[in-house]
Amino acid sequence: MILNTRSDWGSVARAFHWILGIAILGMIAFGWWVNHVPARPDRFFWRSIHADIGYVVLLLTVVRLIWRVANPTPELPSDAPRWQRIAAQVSHWLLYLVTILVAMLGWAMSGARTQNYADWFGLFRVPQITSPDRAAEHAYEERHIFFAYVLLALVVLHVAAAVWHHFIRRDRVTMRMVRGGQR
Repeated sequence: MILNTRSDWGSVARAFHWILGIAILGMIAFGWWVNHVPARPDRFFWRSIHADIGYVVLLLTVVRLIWRVANPTPELPSDAPRWQRIAAQVSHWLLYLVTILVAMLGWAMSGARTQNYADWFGLFRVPQITSPDRAAEHAYEERHIFFAYVLLALVVLHVAAAVWHHFIRRDRVTMRMVRGGQR
């Protein structure tokens, strides 16, 4: 099943979920490492790799959102209270919004640097959305890091909800993102 149904996530939505989930967690860990690497000659290289992957995460998130809007969203179990339905919707949209915000702040930071991260894996140059400005670079970087931590908190909340659905409620909410329509 490629497309979503009202009861299950399709294979494309599940692929987006797991690829982006792993990429986002990897990028948060990689970004933390890059910021804690003592100044050395290859630091720009590692930050450039982080930026290159960030552009891919941004693109995949936008494509995922388009896919999400074009497909039905599986419903929560009928006995789920209204507040849980609202919390699920709000938290999912916050995950998308903050992922895009973190990536856009990183992109803005790149353009504000004198030596930017526009060279995408040596294949082509990514157009920059800001101009060199040292003060702006630092402001974008501070916000990029802050919202990366906000994103991490949202991911932890998301995982906690999945664990709760699987082990406490014992419903199919978590498993339908793992296996889809298979029972």
